[in-house]
Amino acid sequence: MQDTIFQQYMKAKTIFKGDRDVLRPSYIPGTLPHREQQIQELARILVTALEGQRPSNVLLFGKTGTGKTACMKYIGKEIERADSGLNKVGFIYMNCEVIDTQYGILQNIGNKFIADFENRIPFTGWSTERVYNILREKIDEEKRVIVIALDEIDQLVSKSGDDVLYHLCRINDDLKNAKVSVIGISNDLRFMEFLDPRVKSSLSEEKMVFPPYNAEQIKDILEQRAALVLEDGVLESSVIPLCAALAAQEHGDARRALDLLRVAAELAERNHMPIVTESDVVRAKNKIELDCVTEAIRTLPVQSKLVLMGVLLNNERGDSKLTTGDLYETYKEICQCTSMAILTQRRITDLISELDMLGIIHARVKSFGRGGRTKEIEPSVPVVEARKILEEDEILSQLRNYKLRHQTTLM
Repeated sequence: MQDTIFQQYMKAKTIFKGDRDVLRPSYIPGTLPHREQQIQELARILVTALEGQRPSNVLLFGKTGTGKTACMKYIGKEIERADSGLNKVGFIYMNCEVIDTQYGILQNIGNKFIADFENRIPFTGWSTERVYNILREKIDEEKRVIVIALDEIDQLVSKSGDDVLYHLCRINDDLKNAKVSVIGISNDLRFMEFLDPRVKSSLSEEKMVFPPYNAEQIKDILEQRAALVLEDGVLESSVIPLCAALAAQEHGDARRALDLLRVAAELAERNHMPIVTESDVVRAKNKIELDCVTEAIRTLPVQSKLVLMGVLLNNERGDSKLTTGDLYETYKEICQCTSMAILTQRRITDLISELDMLGIIHARVKSFGRGGRTKEIEPSVPVVEARKILEEDEILSQLRNYKLRHQTTLM
C-alpha cells in the first residue's frame, strides 16, 4: 500500500475498541436505561397490532434528547422480531424534518408497498389525491396492521399544515382489509394548537410524556455506551460525571451527553493521549457549541445573513451597541454593495428578532422616555469566525475585507 498522509494516523494507537457510532444518538442499544416504563407502556398499546387489531393512535411528547426516537425505533425492531415471517404487521418510521410535505409523506409510505421499481410513485408530478388513492389501494391488498411513526411531527404541521394527518387518521374508513395506526413524536406541545379539532381528537387517542433525564440517569447511559466502544481505563474517573452534569443542566439531553463524550474521546485520540480527561470534555463542549453556531449561521436566509453582517461590521469598527436605525443604514449600504433588494425597516426589525431568538445576536429594548424606544444590538457569537462563515456565501463573498462608509449615531 502506497504511503499517504493518513498512514501515521492509521498506525497510531486508538482508544476505541469498537464502532464509535455507538456514541452517537442514532445508535439503538439492546436495552434503553431508564426508559423501561415508557417502552412497556408502548408495548401494551401496540401489542394489539400483533393480534390483528388496530392500536390507538399515540402522541409522544418530550424535550430533545429524552429518548422518544430511541424508544420508538426500539419498539419498531421488537415489532419486526415478533412478526418475523408472519407479515401481519408493518412498521414505518419517518423523520418529518427530512420529509416535510404532504406529497412526500404519502409518496414514501406508498412506495413501501410497491415492490416493482417502475411502478413506484414519482417524487413529484402527481396530484395528492392520486398518490393517496394508490397508497390506500396498496395498503389494502392484504389483511394487516400498519403502524406509521412520524418523528418531528410539529415540523410537518408548521411547514405543510395538517392535511396529511387528516388523511392518515381517517384512512381506516376507506380500508376493508388493512388497518392503520399513527404515532406522532414531538418536542413541541404547542403544535397541537394548530391542528384541526377532528385531527386533534383522532391523533391524540393516547398521550405519553417523556421526562428529562437527570444527571445520574445520563451517567448510566454513558457508562453503558462507553463499555461497548472504549478500551478499559481510558476515561478519567470524572469524565462521565462531568458530561452527565453538563447535559443535565441543559434539560436532561442525553444526545448532548453522548456527543460530548464522543468528541472528547476523539480529541484525546487526535492528540495521541492515552486517557480522556476533564480538559478534553471542556474542549469538546467549546467545539460542539461552535459547530452549532456555524450550522445556524450557514443555513440562514440571505437577507438575515446581510443583517448579521451589518452587526459584525459595526462591531469590528468599534460600534459594539447598535440601534435598529443605525443597523438599517448599514444594511442598506451592504445591499447596495451586493446588488440585493432592500427590505423595509419593519421587516428588518423582524429579522433582528429572529436572529435574537436563535441566540446569534443579543437585542435588548432600550427606552429613551419621551424620545421613544429602540433596540440595542450586539453579536452573541465570535465575530471573526462568524464573518468567515458568512463570506462563504456567494453573495456575501463580495464583502470580504469590506469597511463601512456609513457612520453610526453616538448614543
